[in-house]
Amino acid sequence: MDMTRIPQHIAIIMDGNGRWATKRGLDRSEGHRAGVEAVRRITAECTRLGVKYLTLYTFSTENWNRPANEVTTLMGLVITMLEDEIFMKNNVRFRVIGDVQRLPADVQQKLRETEEHTAKNSAMTAVVALSYSSRWEIVKAMQDIMQYHDLGKEEYSDWKYINEDMINRHLATYFMPDPDLLIRTGGELRISNYLLWQIAYSELYFCDTYWPDFSEEDLHLAIKNYQSRQRRFGKTEAQVEGEAKPINDK
Repeated sequence: MDMTRIPQHIAIIMDGNGRWATKRGLDRSEGHRAGVEAVRRITAECTRLGVKYLTLYTFSTENWNRPANEVTTLMGLVITMLEDEIFMKNNVRFRVIGDVQRLPADVQQKLRETEEHTAKNSAMTAVVALSYSSRWEIVKAMQDIMQYHDLGKEEYSDWKYINEDMINRHLATYFMPDPDLLIRTGGELRISNYLLWQIAYSELYFCDTYWPDFSEEDLHLAIKNYQSRQRRFGKTEAQVEGEAKPINDK
């Protein structure tokens, strides 16, 4: 692994907790508890490697449709995770993105406390996507832009000023760069309404490993796979290598 080419922002869809538990004859809640352990070790390892942002898809807006007892367990595990000293131990700042107002009051309070408690940490920012979906985020961004327009804000007076930069500023992820690498565990090959705007040019990595079993070695494999690719952002290979020549497409 090339330590000079570590992705600065890794986003992870932590999939497979329930299937991990079912495969072992356990209640699904045990899979979520094991998933918290995976969060601890991957957060610590990303910090050690020099990753600057780690965004974890923890609970989607669609997950509210799961059985009530499973949702309750997940909310309790969120609080358990936030009580962990892993953030302070690793000098990690904590942030949350999502429709937080839908969460139970005690979870909202714990989120605020953890953000405040870790605000001065600087090694890495760990972002939890909680009650989040990308479509919700984009709709909210459009609503916010409309509200500023209706309030007569000068910058929002003419629709021609709506551009990528303006939309970026109104997304929940406004404070961080787009992901360099998106990892999905659990064997599924889809994005599941996660950071759709932000991953336009992210490198995607899918693995069959269930999230509770995802290890530091699995993370290293994902990063090495990322490092084997050439990120062109729409350019030609020659342009990326600094050898661009006029191209005749005729």
